[in-house]
Amino acid sequence: MSIKLTKKQTLVYDYIANFIDEHGFSPSYRDICAGLGLSSVSAVAEHVDNLVRLGALRKAPGAARSLEVIDFTYPETTALFREKMATASQEDIEILRKSAKILGIDLTES
Repeated sequence: MSIKLTKKQTLVYDYIANFIDEHGFSPSYRDICAGLGLSSVSAVAEHVDNLVRLGALRKAPGAARSLEVIDFTYPETTALFREKMATASQEDIEILRKSAKILGIDLTES
């Protein structure tokens, strides 16, 4: 994950992603609250809003169960950076590495 999330944000993000994978639709805030043992729905709403602001989630305004997990591993962009680095000069490679870091793109081989 390239975006820096707090431990609680990571828990909420992972719960939502797993719920969607398992059920085929996003959880309600009450589902998240119960599933993670959080104290209030407003705490869930705050975490979700922060994840939306960070670009980790997307939601449709006014629509129920509209949370969508954003894949921010950027596979196409990562591939493009690696392709350019293969033929770039050392100076250009450093520029590409700095650019990738700014964008939050992990160029390490997995």
